[in-house]
Order: sequence, then structure tokens, then C-alpha cells
Amino acid sequence: MSTTTMPTIPALANALPRVEDEIRQLATSSTLPIVNSFSGRITAAGGKRLRSVVLLAGSLALAGEVSEKAVKAAACVELLHAGSLVHDDLMDNAVERRGVRTVNAEWGPGPAVLVGDFMLARASQAALEWISPFAAGKLAAAVTDLVEGQVLEVLDLYDVHRSPDAALRSIALKTGALFRVGCVLAAHCASASDEVTIRLSEYGAHFGLLFQILDDLLDLTSSVERLGKPVGNDIRQGVYTFPLLRSLTEVQREMLAARGRELGDDELTGLLTELRGGGLVPETIAYCRSLAEQTVLALPEVPESEALEILRQLPAAYLEWAVSQIG
Repeated sequence: MSTTTMPTIPALANALPRVEDEIRQLATSSTLPIVNSFSGRITAAGGKRLRSVVLLAGSLALAGEVSEKAVKAAACVELLHAGSLVHDDLMDNAVERRGVRTVNAEWGPGPAVLVGDFMLARASQAALEWISPFAAGKLAAAVTDLVEGQVLEVLDLYDVHRSPDAALRSIALKTGALFRVGCVLAAHCASASDEVTIRLSEYGAHFGLLFQILDDLLDLTSSVERLGKPVGNDIRQGVYTFPLLRSLTEVQREMLAARGRELGDDELTGLLTELRGGGLVPETIAYCRSLAEQTVLALPEVPESEALEILRQLPAAYLEWAVSQIG
């Protein structure tokens, strides 16, 4: 889902290119050209920028404008996200993301750690310089959540007895943290009350769960052409996700327990076919529709505006886009 296909309004549409400019500046702010080359290339590959949209729309709904601080906050969140992806690619031994060779594939695992570290640290540093100590602290805390969520995932690799709740806890920390901190920064830049900040952060946390569950579903049900990466990659990596764990039959679970680490391509294809023919898709979509409703209900009670309506529409719009990518 690109920012051009999402519901939008002029103030939001005008702010997004400014966010891209700030991301470019941040990603290439190292004193070392080689770090700038890799960091700049990764961020230039783009992405959905949903974290930016949520942050900017939240700030606009609360303050009636998109401030320069809100634009910079969005750039910091996106850079932090990009840095975490560099680390994810390294752990997954991925060679390509969004049509661009990964840092670990191009330069090696050690340098990839350093490039990811630069991006994570630069995001918090920029927030301290541009926004406030509070903003920097919240971004640093989000990094802590990311790390802990990833550790929980690593501890459960290839574990067919991993509970769906354990999978939810991991993604609440890994993915939910970035949407949540974006909403906290949106409220901070708008000088919102503590009550409004808490409600908006809950919106972000719920939206993060929705986003990741749908992403995990697409890994099981979409195509290489639509995903831009191999289908079923989570299963290959031993990451048994929330949609998968809720849908596995006992026979499928036993097969993964016996064959998980040595699972062949034909076995994986057969498993994906079985899952798609069962309750995986309708049950996950039904769960996500309920989660989308919960996301909207979490919104704070603030005056009606086009920006608030964007936040209301976004969960359902993203859900429908994800459904269109299945098959």
C-alpha cells in the first residue's frame, strides 16, 4: 500500500515529501561516505510510510496543522524503522528488500550491524536535537521494545507449540512499538494532554498489531510478484506467526515439528496450499476486522476534522488493501 493509494488530504499530502527530505538528510548525515551510501540506499528504496501517515494525521488532528517538529518526528520514526530492517535482514540472511540488495548481502554481516546501529542511534540523536529530550527518550525506549520483541521471537524459532498469545506479544513489541511511539510523538508535537496521548498511543499499538498480522498473513497467501520476496519465508526462518499458529491442524503441526528446519520447497508449497484451502484466510480476516474496529474505538475524543477521519478510515483501508493482495 503506497501513500498515493491511502485516504489523504492536502496538508498531509504536502507534508509527506518534506518527511522524505528529512529522511534523506538523516540517512546521509554520517561523516563516513560508505555509511551514507548504504543508509541512504536503504531509505531511498521507499516503503508504505504508514508510520509517517499515522503520526502526521494524528498531529494534524490535534493541532490543526503539521508542524516542522511533527515532520522531523516522522523522519526519525522512519529512520528507526529502516535501521531495524537492516538488522532483520541480517538475522534472516535476506539478500534483497524492495528490489535493493541488503547491506548484509552487499557488504557483509558485521558492517550491516554497524549501519543498522548508526540509523537507530541517529534517529534518537536527531529527536534530541530537533524536538526534545522527551521525544529522544521515547524513541530510545522503542528501540528497547524492538530488541525485546526480537529476542522473544528468536527464543520461539521452530517451536510449533508457540502460543498465538506469545506471537502477539512479540509483534506488539516489534511492530506495535513503532506505531505507538509515532502516536506519542504526534501528541507531543501538538502539546496534547496526557489523556489524549494515552488514547492516541493505544490507537498506534492496535494499528501496529493489525499491520503485522496482515503482513504475516500475506507471507502465507500472497505471491512473489506482489510481496517482492519469497512466499512462506517466515516458515522457512522458523518464525511461526499468529495467523499460522491459529490455523495449523495437528497433522500439520506434527509435520513442522519433524521437518521444520529441513523443510523442502515441495513440502512448504504443499503446506501453504493446505492452509489457503482451510480457515486461515477467513479466520484471520475476521480477527483483523475486529481489531480494526478496536483501533478506531481507541481514538481520543477530539474535535471532528478531516485528519481525524483519516485516522478512522486507515485501519479498514489497509485491511482491504491487504485482502486485495491475497492469492
